[in-house]
Amino acid sequence: MTRTFFISVILSLFFITEFAQEKITKSEKQHILSLLDKQAEAWNEGNLEKFMETYWKSDKLVFMGSRGPTYGWQATLDSYKKGYPDKTAMGHLEFKILDISKIDTKTVFLIGRFELTREIGDLAGHFTLVIQMIDGEWVIISDHSSGES
Repeated sequence: MTRTFFISVILSLFFITEFAQEKITKSEKQHILSLLDKQAEAWNEGNLEKFMETYWKSDKLVFMGSRGPTYGWQATLDSYKKGYPDKTAMGHLEFKILDISKIDTKTVFLIGRFELTREIGDLAGHFTLVIQMIDGEWVIISDHSSGES
């Protein structure tokens, strides 16, 4: 029993050490930040289709908002169009990145804050993104956004 426990502890430490050593490179960080810049630019143009180019075009994409999960790229776009039907509803978007960390060699976890300035009332909140390298491109595969009241 003691030997099994000892081996389990050693293996756990090995995996924790391996995980902790995964660092995001300067180039990867720049690509991730440019992805978010592209999103904000598209949003501020009122162009939801361009905004959605940063998301994984797959039925496996997950967006988690206040109404629960939305699955799939098209369903997420449709939800955005319903919630933000015009430029007035969209307003001006700014992101503040709080943390970026690497989960593995092709996956990044990002924590941020969004601020939406609008004539009809400002919105703000926090979000987490799982961003993954797929077919040579960084794309958002999971987005969990929650606004503050």
